[in-house]
Amino acid sequence: MGQVKGRIHSVETFGLVDGPGVRYVVFLQGCRMRCKYCHNPETWKLDEGEEKTAQEVFAKAYRYKSYWKDNGGLTVSGGEPLLQIDFLTELFTLAKEKGIHTTLDTSANPFDPDSPEFMDKFEKLMEVTDLVMLDIKEMDPEKHKALTGQTNENILALADWLSDHGKAMWIRHVLVPDLTDDEEGLRALRAKLDQWTSVERVEILPYHTLGLFKWKNLGIVYPLEGVRTPTLEEVEKAEKILGI
Repeated sequence: MGQVKGRIHSVETFGLVDGPGVRYVVFLQGCRMRCKYCHNPETWKLDEGEEKTAQEVFAKAYRYKSYWKDNGGLTVSGGEPLLQIDFLTELFTLAKEKGIHTTLDTSANPFDPDSPEFMDKFEKLMEVTDLVMLDIKEMDPEKHKALTGQTNENILALADWLSDHGKAMWIRHVLVPDLTDDEEGLRALRAKLDQWTSVERVEILPYHTLGLFKWKNLGIVYPLEGVRTPTLEEVEKAEKILGI
């Protein structure tokens, strides 16, 4: 146990927006999606990052246990953590052996309900996962593909699975003016929220350009150049539609 290696991009020792309480956040390498507003494009490549065993990563995280109190814990984000599901399961297993709260922050792109092999691994992961933070980028399939380069069918299927199995989830949606803020799309998301029974929290994340310099450093053309951040009124309107 703990010997499966993962590719680590970075860690954040005092995360405050990555699950309940104070979190130790591990960011993994690798993502197949190419979201136009991605603020971590340097995590896209799976063959980069620092290789570490689950035991090594957990040992460093556990040093911060005193800061977690009763409601903090360990969060794994990315990139896309499900691309390294074996490592992720070992890491969370080590955490649960110590009674640590575990949160998976995912966009769900690797979720494959038609693959018995993947679902066997996924169900084992869910046994040691307390909370899933799920990003819903866009409800319309074509708009989602234009925004991320990937379909959203498997993403919505993961949310359905979590709801069917009573697994706690938080839903997050990045609000980009004139891109992901249309009322039709927000109402479609609200309709799904009314169906999913295990959603504990819904968050609107206002679009920002804090990661723009990373695109420039990597020599990648930023596709949303000139797009503004949403106003407070636009955020509040979206929150009202979603029932936040």
